Order: sequence, then structure tokens, then C-alpha cells
Amino acid sequence: MLDTQTTDNAVPSPRTTASSPQKNEKFTPEVRKGLLGLGLGNALEWYDWMVFGLLSAFIGPNFFPNTDPLSATLNALAVFAVGFAFRPLGGILLGTLADRIGRRRVMLLSIMLMAGTTLVIAVTPSYATIGPLAGIILLVCRVLQGISTGIEAPLSTSHAVELAPKGREGYVAGIMSFYVNIGILLASLVSFLCSLVIGGAAMGEWGWRVPFILGALFGFVVLYLRRSLPETLKEEEMATNTPRAVWSGVRKHWLSVLAIIFVVGAAQAYNYAWNVGLPSAARSGFKEDPTAVFALTTVLGVILVAGSWIIGKLADGKAMSRWFLVTRILAIPSVFLMLLYVQPGIGGFAAVLLGGSVVLVLNMTLYNVVSSSLMPKNIRGTGVALGYGIGVALFGGTASYLLVWFQSLNLTWIFPVYVAVLSILSIVFYIAARRSNGIFVGK
Repeated sequence: MLDTQTTDNAVPSPRTTASSPQKNEKFTPEVRKGLLGLGLGNALEWYDWMVFGLLSAFIGPNFFPNTDPLSATLNALAVFAVGFAFRPLGGILLGTLADRIGRRRVMLLSIMLMAGTTLVIAVTPSYATIGPLAGIILLVCRVLQGISTGIEAPLSTSHAVELAPKGREGYVAGIMSFYVNIGILLASLVSFLCSLVIGGAAMGEWGWRVPFILGALFGFVVLYLRRSLPETLKEEEMATNTPRAVWSGVRKHWLSVLAIIFVVGAAQAYNYAWNVGLPSAARSGFKEDPTAVFALTTVLGVILVAGSWIIGKLADGKAMSRWFLVTRILAIPSVFLMLLYVQPGIGGFAAVLLGGSVVLVLNMTLYNVVSSSLMPKNIRGTGVALGYGIGVALFGGTASYLLVWFQSLNLTWIFPVYVAVLSILSIVFYIAARRSNGIFVGK
């Protein structure tokens, strides 16, 4: 079994020696501040991303012809889906840039794109005022946000891994996942509070803009924090990293890219099934009480937030490869829990949703750091972002649709088989890539 030592941490602690890295070594203030800026950026990206989906029923009639509210909502959801399609492009463009000019500049650009486009969406006049131009502006903003999210999660995790001392990869996985889940939870909470305070009618007219304005303001705070991010690529590394050299390295590590696609894709398919697909099926297929469904999805969000922190603590200083293999193997049988929810009943829905949450949080906490470990530092931005973007676009963005579609055909059993196969393939390709190319973070 290949165990390549971590050699590319660019900001080592003074107590770390080349021969004997300290286990659970403390973070310096500079590294802590860097992790805060990177983590809050993740929270912002997911907050903005989820707010759009949650408020699509209000956004659609404001940006598209309002003669048919359902069609307007579907148009908004179609624009939402466009963002997924542009994630791989973000990985290719900004990932290559990150390996050429450094992590810090691209991390700043990512937040600028997300905060700026969120603000534009918040202040763009409605279809009734400017006509089709409103929908065009919305589409352009979502394309740019798709490009931004295509680099934010994979590169921020890679950047965090490179900042942290050796042996602390488990903690990095936990803290970055913690911030992602905070962003998702905040999106639901802010949307709920705005609706509660403003009222449904006002939310439809103008209140839906408030969560976007808050997201944009949050983005400018994160931008300020990221100004002092330490750079983890050295000048000589950037000087030799021409686009040709970067892509030559990516082609050489093609098996690692393939492994990343399935490591990310299987985790995201499980994630979107639990967070979006099952609640959608409960509301539309089994006509469960929406308030009860939203209450349970909020509980799931709290489990993900707390669980990611706990898993990070437990995995800190441990072999990430072993943790990944165990947690991914557990995902194979646990995804079949959804077959227990075959008839209306909020109790059955709660049992399935919360019963699968433990394995979900295990997989969602670790997959980004595991992906980063498969690529060498000089091409990590490009390779990880490319694999991440393709994995999310192919398997994450389609998961909830496939789940509801199979249920409508009375073929519910196909979806868990599909996710189980993705999980098996992720294990096979991960082991193959590790044996062929080694791992470059952790052990």
C-alpha cells in the first residue's frame, strides 16, 4: 500500500521537523486567521447557493413573465441548474490560474464573483420593469456563480490543507465542512426569519431580496478577511507552473482526477438525496405536512454542523485514507435506508432522514480533503477543481431529480443501487490512484 509522505505544506510550524512532524501540532495565529477566512468563504458560497434554491418560487415571477407562477418558478430552477453545468469550467479556468499565480489571488477572486453577483441579483429590477433583460442578468449572474463555486470548495480546502501543520488534515476536514454546513443552515434560517417578519406577500414582492443583500454584505466582510491570507505557493513554484506544465501534470495524474470525480460524486449524490430529494418526495409524493418536513430538515442541518466538528476532532492525527475507506464502505448499505420510506407517515420520513444522517456527515466531512490528497501541490488547484466540478455536475446536481423521478415510476429501489455503485467505484478508483500515483497529503 503506497503511503507518500506529505512534503508540500508551505507554512510549516517552527516545531515541525522534516524527520518527525508533531502530531496534533498547534496552529499559529496566522494559520488560524487564514482558516477563518477560507471557512467563512465556504459558508458564504453555500449560503448564496442555497438561498437561490430556497427562494426560487419568489425569484421566478420577478425575473420572468408572471402569467404562470409555476412556469416562472421552473424557469428560475432551470437557471439554478445552469450554475451546476458551469462548475467544471470554473475548475478548469480558475484552477489553472490558482496553480499559476497562487491560491490567495484566486480565493479573493472567487469571493468577489459570488458577493458581486449576489448583490446584482438583489438590486436588479423585475421583469415588469425592464422586461427580458431581467432574466438575462439573472442567467449571467448564475453562470458566474457556477464558475465561482467550481473553484471555492476544492481550492479553499486545498489551501487550508497546505496552511495547516502536517498531521492535522482531519481537523481541517472538520472545520471546512463545519463552515459549509453553517452556510447551508444560515440560508434556511435567514429565509425563514425574513418570511416570518415580513410576511408571505411582501416576500414575493420585495422581501426575497433581503437574504441576498445580507449575503452580499457578508461577502465583503469575507473579502476583507481574505486580504491577509498567506500564500502557499512559492515564487519559484509559480514561475515554473506554465499552463502547459500544469496540464501535462494533470494528464499524468488522470487516474487521480477520475478517482476525485467519483469520491466527490458519490458523496454529493448521497448529500443531495438526503437534503433535497427525500424532502421533495415527502412533500410532493407523500403529501407530508411541509412544516414538519422543514423542521426535520433543520434538525438534519444541525446534525451536519455538529457532526462535522466532531468528526474533524476524531479524525485529527489519524490516517485519512483509512477513515475514508471505512466511511465510504458504510455508505453502501446505509443508502438503502430510503427504501423503508414507501408510504406516507412523518415518522417513517424522520427515521430514514435522521437514520442516514450519521453516515452522511462522515462522508461529507472527509471527501474534499481526501480529494486534495490525491494531487501533488503544483497541479492541485487544477486537478482537484476539475474532478470536483465534474463530480458535482454529473452526480450531485442530478441526484434529487433522479430520486423523485424513480419514485414517480415506482422504481424507488434503483436510486440506492445507483448511489451504492457510485460509492463502490469511488473506493476502487481511490485505491487504484493511490497505488499508481501515491497520496500527497496525510497518510
